[in-house]
Amino acid sequence: MTEEKARAYWKENISAILKLLAVWFLVSYGAGILFINQLNHIEISGVKLGFWFAQQGSIYIFVLLIFVYVKWMNKIDEKYDVHE
Repeated sequence: MTEEKARAYWKENISAILKLLAVWFLVSYGAGILFINQLNHIEISGVKLGFWFAQQGSIYIFVLLIFVYVKWMNKIDEKYDVHE
């Protein structure tokens, strides 16, 4: 792999990580702390949405982000021919 191609690979890798970290931050800090009062006006099955995000929703999103990261990195690996 050329140095230029390696730099492009890592740039795309870091960009993907930063985007997923932004989602992680918005869900954990935003939905669980900052916007909890606004989200609590919405109820699903008798549970306030802000409370749900603070207790369980963020965990589901975190696990989903792991699967998104794996799929995204597999695409990047194939694009730069570094897949297994």
